[in-house]
Amino acid sequence: MTKTIIPYLYIIASVLFIFGLKMLGSAKTARRGNLVSAVGMLLAIVAALMTSGLSYRWILVGAIIGSIIGGVAARMVKMTSMPEMVGLFNGFGGAASLLVGWAEYQKGIGTMDSFGFQSVAIYLTVLIGGVTFSGSMIAYGKLSEKITGKPIMFKGQQVINSAILLALLIAGIIFTTNPTGHYLAFIVIVALSVVLGVLSVIPIGGADMPVVIALLNSYSGLAACAAGFVIQNNVLIVSGSLVGASGIILTQIMCKAMNRSLANVLFSGFGSATSASAAGGGYQGEANPISAEDTYYILEAANSVVFVPGYGMAVAQAQHVVRELAELLEENGAEVSFAIHPVAGRMPGHMNVLLAEANVPYEQLTVPDDVNPTMEMVDVAIVIGANDVVNPAARDDEQSPLYGMPVINVDKARTCIVLKRSLNPGFAGVDNPLFFKDNTRMLFGDAKATISALVGEFKE
Repeated sequence: MTKTIIPYLYIIASVLFIFGLKMLGSAKTARRGNLVSAVGMLLAIVAALMTSGLSYRWILVGAIIGSIIGGVAARMVKMTSMPEMVGLFNGFGGAASLLVGWAEYQKGIGTMDSFGFQSVAIYLTVLIGGVTFSGSMIAYGKLSEKITGKPIMFKGQQVINSAILLALLIAGIIFTTNPTGHYLAFIVIVALSVVLGVLSVIPIGGADMPVVIALLNSYSGLAACAAGFVIQNNVLIVSGSLVGASGIILTQIMCKAMNRSLANVLFSGFGSATSASAAGGGYQGEANPISAEDTYYILEAANSVVFVPGYGMAVAQAQHVVRELAELLEENGAEVSFAIHPVAGRMPGHMNVLLAEANVPYEQLTVPDDVNPTMEMVDVAIVIGANDVVNPAARDDEQSPLYGMPVINVDKARTCIVLKRSLNPGFAGVDNPLFFKDNTRMLFGDAKATISALVGEFKE
């Protein structure tokens, strides 16, 4: 009876994963999608517990420990640290797949067929899992600024990476043709996959981290899918395929948002060189600072206001006071919207998550393609800690590393107010001529304190 129920539980879990992923495509249903997917995972765990030959005790211990760690992380980790936590989770997923492949190989030594399906599946599981683990750890280090966010380049880097790929291919052929007699080849695959993950991510600059996070998320799904084939678990194959496919699609969306190819992101070393304007001492001009009181007068008279959030809003934890200011502007008769660039922040959907946490209405969230055509009619564009995604050099300066990247054209609004601590460039390290435009006013200071001051002005 138990063995009869298990396949049905796996089917139900897979369906719930699919529906949950579909619901994540809309901000309105994203929370329910998470819940639906969680129920699917619970059913998958129950089915695993019911499978004959498995130790209930250790599965339960692992589930309990993992739930405690996940719950504590969800409650304790700051929203500004979410990108690096996602990177860690991707890495742990890759490491788990690698260990599953290793354990199955250890268990099957002496019984595996030469160049059989299982040996190939183990090879792919270990290879993708190792790359995902080490690459995600480097991404975590860059995002948390434990290591430099700038590209780390050295002479012959691509040649070395190509040599490692060739060595992995040769070791894979040796291993899969005779898995029983080539344990050393297996160890070489593990070691080289970890090294390849490190060397693949270190040349990628911090500004490209949203793309890297999406790609590594896809890798973790592919590793899990391969692990599903190794242990012949259907729900793991389905869930891994969903994560892998959705991660690849998201990666393509992010690359399109930057008008760059994936190869350019992975191999160009973006940010390792400065633009011509930066090399010449940066853009010339005089910034026009403004006080919170004067900003209030501008906003009080505005009929339309567009907020453009960036990583600075996340650092200042200003999303709640931003929502409060938006509500006060609406009460004052202004039309309010939020323009969110796909690569704003340091992970996909970073700004959407922050604004959803602050209960900003989903209807007010827009994308650059929707707001740019009407930007010239916007009275005030308020840039909160964003930099690279509003840099007009991406549109006007062919020498800029950002050139060709679609940006939010806040410089075309009647008035642009930029909230920043200083005139320093953003995460990409590229100077921003927006700061010196005639219609731009710089409101210096901590974003949360500054917006709180504006809220106070409205309430008074």
